Amino acid sequence: QVQLVESGGGLVQPGGSLRLSCAASGSIFSINVMGWYRQALGKQRELVANITAGGTTNYASSVKDRFTISRDNAKTTVYLQMNSLKPEDTAVYYCSVRIGPTNRNYWGQGTQVTVSS
Repeated sequence: QVQLVESGGGLVQPGGSLRLSCAASGSIFSINVMGWYRQALGKQRELVANITAGGTTNYASSVKDRFTISRDNAKTTVYLQMNSLKPEDTAVYYCSVRIGPTNRNYWGQGTQVTVSS
């Protein structure tokens, strides 16, 4: 079993910053990719950013140069630093971890990010 515990969401004004964290535990013997997705009301879930085991990062064009994904030295916690937040960044943010030879995907419970004045 794999557990993903997210934290860091909340309400922030446009132009503000938030940092999301996601700690993985359990059967995390071989994490291939860690990342963040988001789902706004009435829209499909979309990739925000991810980081591979080798450290390669990938960002959605809408967040590039504003968001930064990183992880801790143990490679079991992934962070998303979100700067210059916009109202269109409002969504539930989900942590995602792909593990093992089958690249099985696990989801966190989601954390709400609301950008509003």
